[in-house]
Amino acid sequence: MDFLPVKRALLSVTDKSLLVEFATFLVQSNVELVSTGGTKRLLAEAGLPVTPVSAVTGFPEILGGRVKTLHPNVHGGVLADKDDPEHMKTLDEHGIKPFDMICVNLYNFAEAANKGLELRQAVEEIDIGGPTMLRAAAKNFHSILVVPGVKHYPAIMDEMRASQGKIGLDLRRRLAAETFGMVSEYDRMISDYLGSHTA
Repeated sequence: MDFLPVKRALLSVTDKSLLVEFATFLVQSNVELVSTGGTKRLLAEAGLPVTPVSAVTGFPEILGGRVKTLHPNVHGGVLADKDDPEHMKTLDEHGIKPFDMICVNLYNFAEAANKGLELRQAVEEIDIGGPTMLRAAAKNFHSILVVPGVKHYPAIMDEMRASQGKIGLDLRRRLAAETFGMVSEYDRMISDYLGSHTA
């Protein structure tokens, strides 16, 4: 689709700068917020209506937070092609609601690596769910907006204001391309770190 109405967003961010302002704009634009962990707590403390991701998955966060969003009720809603009637029928059959925006930034592994942590401690700072959601949303940019960083908030708000809550295909494509590049760099950093440390 050329113009995507943004009605449901999943926010899960490490960098929480300007998050409340961005989320407030989304709520004022009638966007439903779904969130995880510390992001959800911050939004709730700011008085914003937010649904915990566990209410979407029907399953609590487990393994010390390693597993939060890795669930069909999340990824079905991210990966569904909204232009494909069969995809939308499948969502309906399974009671899965589509997402229109995924706003994620990743655990700061570079900071963890620079702390001189033991290898086993350092790997706990490797983000799994974040890159998975980012890649899924970037792949499906025809149907969803991926937001890989705080610097994009102003452009997104400007476009939604100008287009009555919608995001054009060109911005979705450009952010998808940036997302794949960012995730690639993140993986390279981890690869270099693991390659230079002994178990």
